[in-house]
Amino acid sequence: MDLLIRPASAADAAAVARIYNHYVAATCVTFETDAVAEADMVQRIAETASARLPWLVAERDGSVLGYAYASKWKGRCAYRYSVESTVYLDPAATGNGAGRRLYSALIEAIRGCGMHAVIGGIALPNEASVRLHERLGFRQAGRFAQVGWKQERWVDVGYWQLLL
Repeated sequence: MDLLIRPASAADAAAVARIYNHYVAATCVTFETDAVAEADMVQRIAETASARLPWLVAERDGSVLGYAYASKWKGRCAYRYSVESTVYLDPAATGNGAGRRLYSALIEAIRGCGMHAVIGGIALPNEASVRLHERLGFRQAGRFAQVGWKQERWVDVGYWQLLL
């Protein structure tokens, strides 16, 4: 069966938390250090919906393989047309184009919300994420050295930007 990309709901929270918690525990790509409970993920999905921003899931054969969402870039009013994008795939679902299709759908949903700029933050090094962003038209906008401490090391963060 083909990949289905659809809006997330509270029913997806367990699968989303499972995917995300792998990255929390095993990688530096997120700076969270504690697992996120399903109930907390339900709240995060609801907060995104209440901000009228997209949260999408990708599923195949009824199983959630990944998710992507937009969040406000900053709280000040002048930033209201800029969002930060986030995308995560189940590690078993990487390398087959699902991430690109999911992220492309997110970008179109963001465009539909009337946004002007999409900003992707990437913990570095992360060649696969950099490559994905650049294939989708993002360009590097900046880099902060050693701003995160995780897994007993300092982690840089780069920012990529796409103007819609």
